[in-house]
Parts: sequence; C-alpha cells; structure tokens
Amino acid sequence: MSRVEAILSQLKDVAANPKKAMDDYKAETGKGAVGIMPIYAPEEMVHAAGYLPMGIWGAQGKTISKARTYLPAFACSIMQQVMELQCEGAYDDLSAVIFSVPCDTLKCLSQKWKGTSPVVVFTHPQNRGLEAANQFLVTEYELVKTQLESILGVKISNAALENSIAIYNENRAVMREFVKVAADYPQVIDAVNRHAVFKARQFMLKEKHTALVKELIAEIKAMPVQPWDGKKVVVTGILLEPNELLDIFNEFKIAIVDDDLAQESRQIRVDVLDGEGGPLYRMAKAWQQMYGCSLATDTKKGRGRMLINKTIQTGADAIVVAMMKFCDPEEWDYPVMYREFEEKGIKSLMIEVDQEVSSFEQIKTRLQSFVEML
Repeated sequence: MSRVEAILSQLKDVAANPKKAMDDYKAETGKGAVGIMPIYAPEEMVHAAGYLPMGIWGAQGKTISKARTYLPAFACSIMQQVMELQCEGAYDDLSAVIFSVPCDTLKCLSQKWKGTSPVVVFTHPQNRGLEAANQFLVTEYELVKTQLESILGVKISNAALENSIAIYNENRAVMREFVKVAADYPQVIDAVNRHAVFKARQFMLKEKHTALVKELIAEIKAMPVQPWDGKKVVVTGILLEPNELLDIFNEFKIAIVDDDLAQESRQIRVDVLDGEGGPLYRMAKAWQQMYGCSLATDTKKGRGRMLINKTIQTGADAIVVAMMKFCDPEEWDYPVMYREFEEKGIKSLMIEVDQEVSSFEQIKTRLQSFVEML
C-alpha cells in the first residue's frame, strides 16, 4: 500500500466511524466531544476548551421512523436523520451540542432535542453588513462561551482562542490547497476519496487533520499530472452523500474539480482575520465575509456568478446542483442560478439528495445521460 493509499484509508476510517474517533479522543485526553450542528458554529471555542468538535450531519441510508413523531415529513433528511439518531441515544455521550439556527427546521430541532446532552443555541444576524450585526454576534458568542464554560467546567481564555483560531485558519488554508490538488489529480482523488478527506475533518482535531492532509498533498504532488479523459464538474448544494451516490460519479468518470457544498468547501471559505478587537469580535467579523451561501443572506444573489467563475477557472464542463430535498433556502437560490447558467451557456444538472434513499437508479440514469450530452 502506497503512502497516499494509507493516508486516504486512515481518513476514510475516521469519516466512517465518528463514534470511535470520539472514544479514542476521550481515552487519550480524558475529555469528551461537543456536537456541532449544521451549518456554521464557533468551533474554535470548543477546541480552545480542549474538547473535540464533532460534526452532526445525519447518517447515510438510515430508515426514518421515530423522527416522524417530532418533525413533519417535509423536513430535510439531515434533520430527520439527526432526530432519528438522537431518539436512539446516539448523541447522549456528547458533552454538549451547539446549534446555529439559520433555517426554520434547525430552529424547530433546537427546541425539540430529545438527547440528554445540553443544547447551546445562538443566532447569526442576517443583515450582516452592519457593525451592529457584528456586535450582536459578539454578544451571541459571549453567551455560547459562557454556557460552554459552565457545562464543561473549564475556562476558555483569549490566549487559547487565539491559538485555536490559528490552527483552524491553517486547516482551512491547507484544505483550499487540497481542493486545487484534487482537481489536478482526479485519477488519485476521486469523488469518494475527496469527500472522505473533507468529512474526516469533522471528527478530528484540526491540527491532526492538517498534518495528514499536508502529507497527502506532498505525496500526490510528487506524482506526474496525467490527462483526464472523463468530464469535470463543479458541485453545489448542502452535501453530496451517501457514498453510493459518489460511486456513480466515479463510474461515469465525473471528476469534482471544485465545490460549493455546505458540508465541504463552505466550511473552509472564510478565515478569521488578524486585526483590531478580541478573538470573539474577529470571529464575528468572519461571518460578515461569508459569501455564496443560501443560509447567509445575500440580496445581490452572487452565488450563481461565483459558480460560473469556478467553472471557468477550473475548466469544468458543467455544474451539478445537489439539491437537498425540502431545503427551502437552497430551492430559493436555484431559479436565480439556473437562469444565470443558461445566460452564460453553462451546462448544469440538478439532482435531488435525500440521505434516506437507498436506490440511486434514477440519479444514475440522469448522470449517465448528462455525461453523454456533454
């Protein structure tokens, strides 16, 4: 087994076994984990407290039954899966769970939490251009910090926050480099591998993830770049799961050369910048810089233009919109984006993503026809 294969295997194992990652961390440090609900939360606080931030993004292919009691059928599958898992006690070992509430379903779920872990809820301001919005978010972050300190029995110092901010910024920068390297080496980093590298960062200390991805990048760049005889796409949406869906991309030689997935590149898009003000203020300012996300209000609707630019820059053949079923914010963005794609002559395909689905024949047929059309 080559070193590249070994690193990818390690990251895939972490991505597929978050409970083991949490248990290993607790055995190593004596501290537990804090759940991070989609989509954006001040993970640096959890890291600064010495706890392991654990992403909560549902499950792949799990049948929904108990969640139907608490959520309507039109709630997105991520929230359905999360509710199902919490009803089964899957999150009871978490020391706390942090909720941002950018959509109606997340607001409801934060109020209907059935697990035993205490819940910390905060709100991102949507009129983000105002200094008052920054100050509001600082206040929200102060409340999160106070609640975490009380729940975890620790003190989160500014020095610890500054250290965590630096670690997270480095991880985001390394992952942005990984995106570019993966685009150049689709034979090595296929759709499944690419997703695993991103997903593993949800369940690892970022400094450990950074070290592995740095080594992975170095090993890959030592290889010669080979011509790609398949198609290249830019993917946008909330997430692109389960792995059976990504297998279809590999089967038809569709390389993902860039993405705008909330679970993936939206997490690494914006750094916490240096400057005046304490760490909480600068963390709040980062929200003001978030762009191209359906859950961060943008009256100018720049997401479509951003995706068109990504398509041109990467030489992609098309854009694939991974539409999370029943996700209102994503559905509201799509008509605007589609019109812009058509005006620029950019080919696009919308596929529906539902984590509960176990049959992918319809998507397979649509992707096959799309590739043949390209």
